[in-house]
Amino acid sequence: MRSYEELKQQAFAAIDANKDEMFELNKWIFDKKELSCQEYETSAKLVETLRSHGFTVEYPFAGLETAFFAEKPSGKAHGRKIAILTEYDALPEVGHACGHCLSGSISLLAALAVIGMQDELDADIHVIGTPGEETDGAKGHMADAGIFDSYDMAMMVHLNNYNMVVSDVVAISPFEYHFHGKAAHAAAAPWDGINAFNAGQLFFHALDMMRQHIKPECRIHGIFHNPGEAVNIVPEEVSLRVYIRSLDKETQDDLVRRVDDCARGAAIATQCTWDKTMFEHPYDPFNHNETGSKVLEEIYEELGLPLDAPNRRFGSTDAGNVSWVCPTFHPLLETVPHDISIHQKDFANYMTGDRAYESLQNGAKIIALQCIRIFTDPEKHAAMKADFEKTRG
Repeated sequence: MRSYEELKQQAFAAIDANKDEMFELNKWIFDKKELSCQEYETSAKLVETLRSHGFTVEYPFAGLETAFFAEKPSGKAHGRKIAILTEYDALPEVGHACGHCLSGSISLLAALAVIGMQDELDADIHVIGTPGEETDGAKGHMADAGIFDSYDMAMMVHLNNYNMVVSDVVAISPFEYHFHGKAAHAAAAPWDGINAFNAGQLFFHALDMMRQHIKPECRIHGIFHNPGEAVNIVPEEVSLRVYIRSLDKETQDDLVRRVDDCARGAAIATQCTWDKTMFEHPYDPFNHNETGSKVLEEIYEELGLPLDAPNRRFGSTDAGNVSWVCPTFHPLLETVPHDISIHQKDFANYMTGDRAYESLQNGAKIIALQCIRIFTDPEKHAAMKADFEKTRG
């Protein structure tokens, strides 16, 4: 077995050899701006790139048109498995303001850095393309299907305005609330109608009144998805989409119950009926791993990346679903100024410049060093697995 420093130098040499190609890939994805679950050209480009580097790719994968699974067997059987998660979807209007063009390219560069040391790590290293993070969350569907059940570790790096090894990742329950009334001519006979739009209005007002009495880390927000058909018809069918977010499952269940009560009350007040459906896959809160997080802190220090974030709030990610199936890491890498947040147009403006080029390399180094540090140290690997079993519940 070679030393840590020898493996590190091999990984860094591979990063240096492939960084320019992966940065061009990042810019290509940035220009495409394909939305969640519509990443047809982008996923094909990623698959083409992996195949050009000798990977065998299953595409589509897991029943998802724009997902993929890539491996490069060494010819030797290994006892462990690592999943490098890859995101690549954009947002409406603001494009890659979450940086998935860059984080996806980081994942491929990291894979190239460590794929040649699978025998020494005693681990099969797989690149898994996980589309739709901004909406339906492929990782959640994959976790449900058992894709990650046999993995020892899953990992990716996300871009941010601060460096963070651990951040507060909140759950999402994405419900569509439907109110059912009765249509009538709004001018000739409005008394014959039951106004579903009024129920929707009352529902949102009730949510606004409830918001002042929920915990600061919780969030409830939404939009009218179907407000009605025509001005001169009393709306018969109205739907609203709502995200309900919190840090733990118990609080989440209670929030959902309270939001349902708001819908029930609005329906009673307007003589409508109501029901709800889930319009996207729910996201779980993150199951953090103490051992792996400490290793990441050491890596950030080694790379000269300061961990000076004023808080730990990030948002939501379907990587949270994976974190309850296997030890999962989702560190954040500072790529934009502190005053710019993800999902702002200005965030996207930094995804193809010098700071992005530096983050591409640092992100790949973080993933590579996490693999090397944990999978060459039996004690760390065992402690990581023990932490996971202790926290998964």
